[in-house]
Amino acid sequence: MIDCGPVPRDRRLSLLLDLGAMLAREVSLDALLTTLGRRIAEALEADRATVYLVEAETGELRSHVADLPEIPEIRLPRGKGVAGWVAESGEVVNVRDAARDPRFYAAIDATTGYVTRTLLAAPIRDPHAIRGVVQVLNKRGGPFDEEDEAFCLALAAQVAQALDATTLRAARPDGPGVTLRGPINRIVGASPALEQVYALVRRAAGTDATVLLTGETGVGKGLFARAIHANSRREDRALVTVDCTTLPAALVESELFGHERGAFTGADRRVVGKVEAADGGTLFLDEIGELPAPMQAKLLRVLQDRAFERVGGRETLRADLRVIAATHRDLTALVARGEFREDLYYRLRVVEIHVPPLRARGQAEIVTLARHFLDLYARRHHRPGLSLGEPALAALVGHPWPGNVRELEHAIERAVVVAETDTLGPADLGLRSARVEPEGRRAVSVPLGLPLEEVERRYVEATLEDLDGNVSRAAETLRIGRNTLKRKRGS
Repeated sequence: MIDCGPVPRDRRLSLLLDLGAMLAREVSLDALLTTLGRRIAEALEADRATVYLVEAETGELRSHVADLPEIPEIRLPRGKGVAGWVAESGEVVNVRDAARDPRFYAAIDATTGYVTRTLLAAPIRDPHAIRGVVQVLNKRGGPFDEEDEAFCLALAAQVAQALDATTLRAARPDGPGVTLRGPINRIVGASPALEQVYALVRRAAGTDATVLLTGETGVGKGLFARAIHANSRREDRALVTVDCTTLPAALVESELFGHERGAFTGADRRVVGKVEAADGGTLFLDEIGELPAPMQAKLLRVLQDRAFERVGGRETLRADLRVIAATHRDLTALVARGEFREDLYYRLRVVEIHVPPLRARGQAEIVTLARHFLDLYARRHHRPGLSLGEPALAALVGHPWPGNVRELEHAIERAVVVAETDTLGPADLGLRSARVEPEGRRAVSVPLGLPLEEVERRYVEATLEDLDGNVSRAAETLRIGRNTLKRKRGS
């Protein structure tokens, strides 16, 4: 084993800071690995760097990223070439003359026209298995030295840790290679139902077009909004999120557009609003269906002209921003009832992306997500060695998941916390039996002669009671926003 001591700390720190920043975002895994390969080449003063990953399903080495304009990827049988040898042996290899090394696989150079002279490769290994290989080609100014070997080995170890924070992970901790759980970091899902979502996210990310994300509560619309931003040209600028369900009616305009000093009682200083804060970046309007009517007209102006005024101000300001909106509500129905501006609706849905519910993604995806959350929360709550028993898996795939991915995540976290054994069972999950839809719920009786406002209040309270006080679920059932529900309750 090579000592990792004399690693150039400035280069290593710069590389790892960049990698850490990317891992915190919903960035395309191809983009993440491409950046990683480029930065490794820069740090080692080399011509090219390739990150090979061992595919768990086939055992092949695949270059998910190779800085090769000639071919999109390379596939190698395990044991083939220097990278294949490293994946088998787990040793660092420093080749000072590629043409004379019998392990060198010359067919790739013959295909690309590239000439490999020197080569350095190190295994990407965690405590359980080898997950891939970092391979660096043609150091400028001469062969790779011992310091480069130590640096490359240390980097490979860091890459192994980094992969564990992505959706490129082993299906089981003790299993070989890695399995692609989704093409976007931090978003687990590879079902056919999500293929169109990923395709639209990728296309939308390459533009500044306004995007409307639709889908039930808990499907992950916020994750996809962040993915669009993280993979866009605005990725280095702010992503400003506004939850329209939490905006106090009296302060909506100030929150969105800011205010000048003295604009109203208590306005003792100028405050920048969310629109202005998103200048150069992206404004994400979550639950856009809850935006009050007066603000809809002002938002329309932002979409049309990128223009607005602060409350109490006379100067017209402009913001270079991209707008993404999301809703679980049927905006066409709101338009028909006069509760949402039709012109704003069409401005928002330049690109409309519908995120399917969990029940439409298939049983395999439910199991994959469950195991993903089990791994996540077992680490967070310091309970290693947990597994899902067959009865628990049967309960998971048989549940209708009205709360979608969010409900599944909470069920798994609960099980991790309360389970008394290392094998989680159905009781640990705390799943309720399938809920009866609204028309099958118990009747609500009210005496004649009550004001309509009181009838609505009692019906809202009964719905909340039936749903164990879940405000979000009650609002969805009644097809109203959370703010509207709170108003009808009188709270």
